[in-house]
Amino acid sequence: MHAISKLTILTLLLIAMTTMMSNVAIVTTLPHLKEYFTNIDNIEFFSRMMITLPSLAIAILAPFLGHLIHKAGKKKAAIFALLFFSITGSAGLYLQTIELLLFSRFVFGITVAILMIVSTSLVGDYFHGEARHKFMGLQSAFVAVGGVFFVLGGGLLSDIYWRYSFGIYLIGFILIPFVVKFLDDKTKIVHEEREDNFNSNLLGIYFLAFFLMLIFYILPTQIPFLIINHFGASSTIAGGIISLAFVSNALGALTFSKLKKKYSFATLYLIGMAIISVGFILIGLVRNVNLFFFTSPILGFGGGILMTNIAAWMLSRAHHTKRVKSSGYLTSSLFLGQFFSPIVFHPLVSYFGVQDFFIVVGVFLIFLVFLVYLRVKILL
Repeated sequence: MHAISKLTILTLLLIAMTTMMSNVAIVTTLPHLKEYFTNIDNIEFFSRMMITLPSLAIAILAPFLGHLIHKAGKKKAAIFALLFFSITGSAGLYLQTIELLLFSRFVFGITVAILMIVSTSLVGDYFHGEARHKFMGLQSAFVAVGGVFFVLGGGLLSDIYWRYSFGIYLIGFILIPFVVKFLDDKTKIVHEEREDNFNSNLLGIYFLAFFLMLIFYILPTQIPFLIINHFGASSTIAGGIISLAFVSNALGALTFSKLKKKYSFATLYLIGMAIISVGFILIGLVRNVNLFFFTSPILGFGGGILMTNIAAWMLSRAHHTKRVKSSGYLTSSLFLGQFFSPIVFHPLVSYFGVQDFFIVVGVFLIFLVFLVYLRVKILL
């Protein structure tokens, strides 16, 4: 993987873990908010906004932040972001009103945007070709396994008291020395061998990234309510089920580099969506809470392939001089999908009920994948 120290690789992995798992730490806390904020109407909707407001901040600001990071330098940006990541992320430990909690989550999103842009662009700087695909698979797997600890830890802490899970975000303080010591944004950038591969028009990839997150973020925004409120399970059980999905997500990410040798980025996108659609339908058919331990990982596996695929797709087509800015736009697209996910699907959840909703989405996805496959005649 090129002449890069193991500690630098570890630092890159830790930053990536922090960005992608930023919201997941508190998903099992959300159903408990209605017990604390009993006087707030539509508290379930506001609860879901706790994990999607950071996504709105990222979606709006990531393109601008990409330009700022390009000028300021990635290392300085990462240190600044980690500091405020911990300060704003842990604000749920003491803030008293839902308005302040939502505001803290918005500011928190800005720090996540910076970290995600830095993380994605540095991978493009250090690796290329198959080495990049392998590292991105490793990175996605590391993120997913890290998510297990975030979700399980968050579940255990929120069962004790809903505020305690916010303390997990203090991990940002621990990562700052790693960035100071081992991250070097002045490293010679790896140039691609095939300059003709680059394409400044990445709008199609950005749209597919948006759609991916619109669908995939149904998992963390809806399934805790299904498991805890509908089936009456504990936050610890919900955390365990979601954690297993992230373990499966890691397996999907690690599978990506092998699949990429056989299939194009576009074909892999369809394969991933087909796997996710099967997961949705099976979740909708579950009548025993323990069966979620078998159905949720199917969603996770498909998501692992898709997330790694979309980032690698963008890096394969973005010129190295525009890598930070392109990473900013990709980040914006992903998190725009996260933000709109509960808003777009809230009417459907209200109409069908949360469990039947999963079946509806799954059937729609299978139909869409089949339609696109016939339309573009992709050979699987």
